[in-house]
Amino acid sequence: MSVSTGTRGETVPTVPPGNPAVDTADVAALLERGRALTTPVMRAAVDRLAPPMDTVAAYHFGWIDALGRPTEGDSGKAVRPALALISAEAMGAAPEVGIPGAVAVELVHNFSLLHDDLMDGDEQRRHRDTVWKVYGPAQAILVGDALSALANELLLELGTVEAGRATRRLTTANRKLIDGQAQDISYEHRERVTVEECLEMEGNKTGALLACAASIGAVLAGADDRTADKLEEYGYHLGLAFQAVDDLLGIWGDPDSTGKQTWSDLRQRKKSLPVVAALAAGGPASERLGELLAADAKSTDFDSFSEAEFAARAALIEEAGGRDWTSQEARRQHEIAVRALHEVDLPARVRDQLTALADFVVVRKR
Repeated sequence: MSVSTGTRGETVPTVPPGNPAVDTADVAALLERGRALTTPVMRAAVDRLAPPMDTVAAYHFGWIDALGRPTEGDSGKAVRPALALISAEAMGAAPEVGIPGAVAVELVHNFSLLHDDLMDGDEQRRHRDTVWKVYGPAQAILVGDALSALANELLLELGTVEAGRATRRLTTANRKLIDGQAQDISYEHRERVTVEECLEMEGNKTGALLACAASIGAVLAGADDRTADKLEEYGYHLGLAFQAVDDLLGIWGDPDSTGKQTWSDLRQRKKSLPVVAALAAGGPASERLGELLAADAKSTDFDSFSEAEFAARAALIEEAGGRDWTSQEARRQHEIAVRALHEVDLPARVRDQLTALADFVVVRKR
């Protein structure tokens, strides 16, 4: 995978030239279909919440502004809903069969965002104030919990054997997601984290839920365990590729695209893949980076660091090879994900669409 560089050094990962199965417009259509089919069901689910949680959730999803006025806010890329609908089609079912699974996965995903923003102290998401900043920490916690409960409720209401199997996979993914967040927080207070530990954490935090999204529609459509497991394998490695790109953007991303501060992961002392890979590389830049990060962990004025100080740390990560290694890892995980699709009997159109979505995850700018 190559990496182009923008005006302030932001990472824009790109896949080597080839012949993608579905072009960019088709990928955009898949994402929009996922958003269009799931949003009405999501709104109906949110309407079940007691006030003011329903209003807080509506703000988080971008349906209203902080004053309660309707808005066309950014509600995310909708990769997970798109995957769930396509996975239903993998079994020859209509995409609508996957809607309950798509909504359930998206509710769990947003539960994690609400809690992560609070735990990480993030004040911005999708170019506006986060829920805890607007409504307070208590509402962020309560609404997150409510969305997680709603996810299981929506699936179990179907009352089918397949719904029970889907709920089991979702709850397992949710538990792994929480494990990953716990690991992420604990790593912030350690001087050293191995690459293997970082990949395990990111597999839990991001890979598990994407794995569920890629299989839950198929499970609702009656897929056997082998087929569902292979689709989960695709989604898991897609999640690792997705997170590797996020880690690049978390350091070098353009704030206008990411909606976050410059050097956001460095400001939070995150042991993301570029940092961990750079520390493991050895050499003068790696050693100097280790010294700075160890001092940062003990600093009493870290919050007042200048842009230049964060830029210097980013430069050391790049010099030590952390940026290039993470770019290559994103490509490697992408390739593993796509290979998994060829180990299960899928309609050619479905395989092409899943491949195109994998390409999108690696080349996305935001």
